[in-house]
Amino acid sequence: MTSTANLTRDETAARAAGIRLKTVDVEVDLRGAASRDAATFATSSTLTFEASVDATWIDFIGASVDEVTVNGAPQPVDWDGSRVRVNGLAGHNVVTVRGTGRYSTSGEGLHRFRDPVDDAVYLYTQYEPADSRRVYPVFEQPDLKAQWRFVVVAPDGWEVLSNGAEAAREPVDGGVRVAFAETLPLSSYITAVAAGPYRRVDGVWDGPDGPVPLGVLCRASLAEYLVDSGDAEEILGITRRGLDFFGEAFGRPYPWGKYDQIFVPEYNLGAMENPGLVTFTERYVFRGAATVAQYEGRANTILHEMAHMWFGDLATMRWWDDLWLKESFADFSGAYAAVAAGGFPDAWVTFASRRKGWAYVQDQLPTTHPIVADIPDLEAAKLNFDGITYAKGASVLKQVVAFVGEDAFFRGARRYFADHAFGNTTLADLLDALEAESGRDLREWSDAWLQTTGMSRLSVSRGEDGVLTLGQSDPRPHRLAVGLYGFEGERLVRRGGVELDIAGERTTVEAPAVGGVASIADLIVPNDDDRTYAKVILDERSTDAAVRALSTIDDALARAVVWAALWDATRDGDLPAARYLEVVARHAPAEENAALLADALAHAQFAIGHYVAGADRSAGAAAWLETAWRALWAAPAGSDAQLAWARAVGAAASRSDGRAAEIAAILAGSAPAPEGLRLDPELRWAWLVALAATGHAGMAEADAELALDGSAQGRTAHRTVLAARPDAEVRARAWHAAWEDETLTNDHLDATIAGVRAGGRRDLVAAFDDEYFARIRPAWTDRSIEIARRLVVGLFPASQSLDAVDAWLAANAGAPGALRRLVIEQRDGLARDLRVRAAQPVA
Repeated sequence: MTSTANLTRDETAARAAGIRLKTVDVEVDLRGAASRDAATFATSSTLTFEASVDATWIDFIGASVDEVTVNGAPQPVDWDGSRVRVNGLAGHNVVTVRGTGRYSTSGEGLHRFRDPVDDAVYLYTQYEPADSRRVYPVFEQPDLKAQWRFVVVAPDGWEVLSNGAEAAREPVDGGVRVAFAETLPLSSYITAVAAGPYRRVDGVWDGPDGPVPLGVLCRASLAEYLVDSGDAEEILGITRRGLDFFGEAFGRPYPWGKYDQIFVPEYNLGAMENPGLVTFTERYVFRGAATVAQYEGRANTILHEMAHMWFGDLATMRWWDDLWLKESFADFSGAYAAVAAGGFPDAWVTFASRRKGWAYVQDQLPTTHPIVADIPDLEAAKLNFDGITYAKGASVLKQVVAFVGEDAFFRGARRYFADHAFGNTTLADLLDALEAESGRDLREWSDAWLQTTGMSRLSVSRGEDGVLTLGQSDPRPHRLAVGLYGFEGERLVRRGGVELDIAGERTTVEAPAVGGVASIADLIVPNDDDRTYAKVILDERSTDAAVRALSTIDDALARAVVWAALWDATRDGDLPAARYLEVVARHAPAEENAALLADALAHAQFAIGHYVAGADRSAGAAAWLETAWRALWAAPAGSDAQLAWARAVGAAASRSDGRAAEIAAILAGSAPAPEGLRLDPELRWAWLVALAATGHAGMAEADAELALDGSAQGRTAHRTVLAARPDAEVRARAWHAAWEDETLTNDHLDATIAGVRAGGRRDLVAAFDDEYFARIRPAWTDRSIEIARRLVVGLFPASQSLDAVDAWLAANAGAPGALRRLVIEQRDGLARDLRVRAAQPVA
């Protein structure tokens, strides 16, 4: 039976057919938020709407509904915990619902955080896809837009923010009452509130319609890293350039008034595109050293969220089936703008390695889905914020831009916004606009790319006299290049290439000779400019060439494609894990792109834990630690590479204690660190977790480190260190705390799970396998979906058999679809691990 909290597509469509929402007036009273035992707050909404139905429901999940008034007349409260029934509607209606909301510690709804540094309390909201109903009564669906007027009552001295600009402020008992300007039409999931003693940096963007106020905010205890350091000015600069770029590209200036960007604690996402009040994870506030790839990632996220001001906020999908209409476009636009306006020319390299890598993994799961997905309800929507909707969709957009041309693409976007500003759209609306401006028929393209699953596998067969055959599984239309590389001494040099359109399973390519008539290329790379979305399969000669000389290829985008091809081959069991580790050991020290280096190191660590055969894992882990240790000391002082290798040492040392004494000595200050290496708090904690996981650090060391870093981040890492100690009783306590201690915040739960899993010590938690499968369905029912998801995924047993998970799936055919999806995905990962390990050659 469907929970009344789990709204379905059909019932919300029926509600929208009978309701035309005009305005929503919200008031929340947060004056008690700073109290030590604060748990609830007063909240009310007044919804003004036209109706052609006699009754409907308003969504609210909170502590109580205290009063319902319909057109001036009180009604008995009819509330089932998520839906407030209202009756006796007229053609024009004013409905007020007053109640009590609950503060959140899971990052859903109105999250409340107490900073351990100064005891200050911070509040912020996060709603997507349907958690505004946890904060005020609403029509919780994207196609019932309204103009919103917010009033927030808060303690004196706090920053108080919402989507609109502050319009009025007056003192009240125990605080201040702040009213905000009415918004333009918005869906409920992108409304927002934040309040607390945030520190702020102000700026201005000189837009074509006049100055637009800008703000960058963070907690007071982080201000030294963002506000006082000047880093906020970097963010303001990217913001100004982005607003210039998108206003021109999309044919209309930023429409939402002021533009605040706030960095908030314990955030579940990277960021959220609330107009006028964009929220970001504090992970983008760098407390120590950061690589250029990290700065690029932050800029990309800033620009991704900014693109949403048009794709998603201005023109919004009607229902979550068309989530891609905002997320795919924002993902594409973020990378495009990072190159065009953000100051990061290698953004497409990072996209090729990270975003597409995410998509390729997701698209090979049994739960993969079309980009335009079938989303019957909110639980399905919650899990569809995935690599298909974001990164595969963005990758496919790169292909359609190549198909119709950049100018036509952006003309089509401008037409789309002109036709649908402040409205709701579907796939057909966008295709109509692109077709009108490009003159190309996109229906066949849509059928092939947006409404199918899986990916093509591109491979090249070598023939005589330079004749190549390009093959693809799951045929789709592609515009791509095939790069031909030959050796000049020990370097691989691109000697030429072929650009072509393909659609069928086999295409003959007349390739120019490379290195003489008798020899075609040493390395042949389909899609070496990463223009299309496909899995690249290197032939044996090309693989040998890449193993020998990958790092000598000049073009970082081509290197990204080759790195990805080698990793895909490793994940498929076609390239032995030991050989992949050999590639990383040989070429990662010479990799100049920080993102490619970080990804190669992460993949090597993953291979040690998942793909190396069990009998070889200890030796493999020890060898990998030695590789990372040598590379750390050889890396240029203060370089991105040095920092990347230092982080790799921390990860490697959690599985092997071969350098535990040296690491401990560096942390204690009794031995020197590599010259130029900043032992910032994040790195120190990572190394200490590794020492704890191998039994070389305990409570005393954890407490000593906490004395050096008593920040919220430090306290969270302290939990991981304590849970990581390789003692069966310690791990058991942590395992049970994850399930049973409901005082754990979202971040503290993650920290506990990370400790349980530290070092891959399967032997310490294997006894809980049966209990895991007994707990997951009740947890899905009793906990929020965000917390339940972390438990289901984070504590999935990495056993040597599929029997237990298969038995659960067989016995729980009627479990909620979203829960089954998570379990099926975890099963697939375990099955791949077992399959790839079995495929490793015998030493």
